[in-house]
Amino acid sequence: MKVALVAFLFTTFASASAQNQFGPFPSSCGPKDASFDVRLDKSQHSLTQPESGKARIYFIDESGGVLGNRTTGTPTMLGIDGAWVGGIRRDSYFSVSVDPGEHHMCVAAPFYREAKVVVLAHLQVESGKTYFFRTGSVVSGLVLDPLDSDEGKYLIDSYPLSVSHPKN
Repeated sequence: MKVALVAFLFTTFASASAQNQFGPFPSSCGPKDASFDVRLDKSQHSLTQPESGKARIYFIDESGGVLGNRTTGTPTMLGIDGAWVGGIRRDSYFSVSVDPGEHHMCVAAPFYREAKVVVLAHLQVESGKTYFFRTGSVVSGLVLDPLDSDEGKYLIDSYPLSVSHPKN
């Protein structure tokens, strides 16, 4: 039992250390000290079609408060191509419109005091398409994983919309 616990803790911390916690943010994120006020709109459970000539990316948070920081109310930050595009609360969704082409995404969640856990991904988007990503905290850290469109639509029907505004 002790061996399993030690192995679990080692795996957890090794995985978390592979994510950028304390250094400068990667170029796909926004400024390290930025933050958002986020409220949940429980009346919103629908897809927004991409604007003409653009694509839409949905971020769906399914953390359920696994990491201790997630219960403090501090939202996770979502960045694309070097700018923060919004914040998201656990068990909710957020979407953003983007131009076609390659985009570099960043998800940053507060972890402990001033440290933030960061995960990155890139995506080649096509005009008129909709993309879905699961984000959230898991035992080993933070995730940013592509989702099947059927699962993404189902989760949007289940969760409220995160509406975010930058803090001054």
